[in-house]
Amino acid sequence: MSAPLRVGNASGFYGDRFSAVREMLTGGPLDVLTGDYLAELTMLILGRDRMKDPARGYAKTFLRQMEENLGLAKDKGVRIVANAGGLNPAGLADALRELAAKLGVEVKIAHVEGDDLIARADEFGFEKPLTANAYLGAWGIAECLKAGADVVVTGRVTDASVIVGPAAAHFGWARDDYDALAGAVAAGHVIECGAQATGGNYAFFREQPIGVPGFPIAEIHADGSSVITKHPDTGGVVNTGTVTAQLLYEITGARYANPDVTARFDTLSLSDDGPDRVRISGVRGEAPPPTLKVCLNRLGGFRNETTFVLTGLDIEEKAALVREQLEGALAKRPPAEVRWTLARTDHADADTEERASALLHVAVKDNDPKIAGRAFSGAAIELALASYPGFHVTAPPSDASPFGVYSAAFVDAAAVPHVAVLPDGSKVDIAPASETLELSEVDEPALPEPLQADKVRRVPLGLVVGARSGDKGGNANLGVWVRSEEAWRWLVHRLTVGEFRRLLPETEGLPVTRHLLPNLWAMNFVVEGILGDGVASQARFDPQAKALGEWLRARELDVPEALL
Repeated sequence: MSAPLRVGNASGFYGDRFSAVREMLTGGPLDVLTGDYLAELTMLILGRDRMKDPARGYAKTFLRQMEENLGLAKDKGVRIVANAGGLNPAGLADALRELAAKLGVEVKIAHVEGDDLIARADEFGFEKPLTANAYLGAWGIAECLKAGADVVVTGRVTDASVIVGPAAAHFGWARDDYDALAGAVAAGHVIECGAQATGGNYAFFREQPIGVPGFPIAEIHADGSSVITKHPDTGGVVNTGTVTAQLLYEITGARYANPDVTARFDTLSLSDDGPDRVRISGVRGEAPPPTLKVCLNRLGGFRNETTFVLTGLDIEEKAALVREQLEGALAKRPPAEVRWTLARTDHADADTEERASALLHVAVKDNDPKIAGRAFSGAAIELALASYPGFHVTAPPSDASPFGVYSAAFVDAAAVPHVAVLPDGSKVDIAPASETLELSEVDEPALPEPLQADKVRRVPLGLVVGARSGDKGGNANLGVWVRSEEAWRWLVHRLTVGEFRRLLPETEGLPVTRHLLPNLWAMNFVVEGILGDGVASQARFDPQAKALGEWLRARELDVPEALL
């Protein structure tokens, strides 16, 4: 088959643009439309839904999108693959069948299951999780599509698998076609986060109009190479920068492991293929690791917060006073964890009250909802007439809310069932990979000759460096890249781990690893533990590290004038 498979994506997270499904179906030709609805936090949310009603646990938004668009997709011959099944893919498949019957649309619906390990938590040594889901691969999806499914819904598969599965089924790839599979993983990794590949959250957004970005498309070829693009006349932009940014998003090093293949991101190349078209080629693949990652979520207790507004003079002294008062009021039974943060957003001689004000944030956690609830927020508000001048807060007192704790585990892939439930209801067991390779880091590549610079200027790093950052549990990933060989020769010697720590003092004392990707003129930093127990625990300002890269770009250092 010489024609590429056109795979579009219409969701990067649970809560993404609702209209994207229709936009993608009406904007131009597609063969497959995918959606990624799951994240570590989403699994916790769905777990709480399942506690209230065992019949739920899937992304309800997807069902509403199908109510509007299932007939349209059928008419256009577009097959749909989404991981919206969450904790209950069988339940979502049944709901879709009921919906199709109500709409009078004849579609074949299949699902993939086996990832949910909650009933086997004791067997695997998991400590009382709310959710426990292994990341499955693409072959169950491929089996469903080969059986004629028009819609395939899954539970927890890797984000790229919803793209890899359709490509593997369409081109008839074998389990050991590692290079082709790795190419599809790269394409899937680029488009699975939706508009982030088409100009969303892009460091150099000022260089071209972004508007409301369209959603991305991967034109995947039989050898696994692809072209990343978007429908014509949609907002945003696709260029080597937007694709590089997404390739760096939430990875670690050069080896990007999936259940079916480990993709070598240090082998891929990007090239322009016309307006809003970027080709990904040369991706090499290796056998996958013998274990599967498991996403574990448990309820961690209850949390609450109050933000005091401090205005005008004596900001530090005002903060010290209210902190002393509140801690004194809570001394009889203090919350288990109390975290104070003073944000000096105030300006001297400010022309508005807001610009004259700083924010003192206090967050508490405890296993007792009463201690973290009104006992805390009530004590804070009781200080209103007895504390610093100008006392006020940003929100009224509130009850405590539950928070979650994320952790990852790894289990033998052979111990996890992977089942394709075909449109006729028959089940096909998907065997684990017969060939595996333990995951390891690549040797650091040889560094290029340093750039010789006679003149430098003190400027923000972001004038020459792009960045994209995000979370993996309690760790933050921060990828940076430049756009010329000269800039790479400077950056790779300048932005060492030590310099990274200096520029971002919050990383001091935490393990930081630098991974180099010379083909992309890029590097990725992994900061372990900076996000505590993950986004659901809300341990840090910017709990998903989405803006960590922009903070780095705002830091100033001496940059060769030749690069500016």
